[in-house]
Amino acid sequence: MVRVVNQYERKVVLTLWKFSRVLTPWLNLIIPVIESTITVDVREKAVDLPSQEAMTKDNISCWVNAVIYYRVKEDQVDKAVLNVRNLDYAMTQFALTSMRNILWQFELDDLLAKREEAAEKIKNIVDTKSDSWWVDILSVELKDINIPDDLKRTIWKQAEAEREKRAKIITSEWELASAENLRKAANMLAEAPGALHLRTLQSINDLSSDQSNTTIWMIPMEVLDAIKGFGKAK
Repeated sequence: MVRVVNQYERKVVLTLWKFSRVLTPWLNLIIPVIESTITVDVREKAVDLPSQEAMTKDNISCWVNAVIYYRVKEDQVDKAVLNVRNLDYAMTQFALTSMRNILWQFELDDLLAKREEAAEKIKNIVDTKSDSWWVDILSVELKDINIPDDLKRTIWKQAEAEREKRAKIITSEWELASAENLRKAANMLAEAPGALHLRTLQSINDLSSDQSNTTIWMIPMEVLDAIKGFGKAK
């Protein structure tokens, strides 16, 4: 009997219910009745880990789901068939247990910020176990981390307070720099008496170019001093 094996497949042959060989891509002959085959897909596969509740290190409950990408080793497909009954189910159950154990090591803030690190730890544990199944774990990705709504509001308020804090710090730094510049400008004007008059003339020129209806009378300080002296003389 002819068995066709596709490029992405391998077929494990059992002769009288005992492993005998692996069929590679091409046309292959088997003996009817005496021999049977089990097809193994050697392409990369994705196994979805259903969402489950887990507890973080700071005792916060969250719901997490993930996905595992793996591939059966082409040169060891017979062991992947003989050593585990249902590979996808075994992979899912072991990964779920590992994920709960790993999440317990993270506080919620760290878990949200370092999900790649948590996923890498889960991958390493599952990869160690899958060696006996002759499977390569390519990657583990945490898809969603859901937290209670009241905790979401608390995190939002905390983030809002942090933004306001940063805004106030930036404003205070700007005011400090502005005050320092004004101090330096005052010292420079005090050291050069003529500079103050020049600055006054520049201010008058700026006001004269204004198109508003406001009228400003500029009176020199010397005139005011003369009026004061005239008043004292009386």
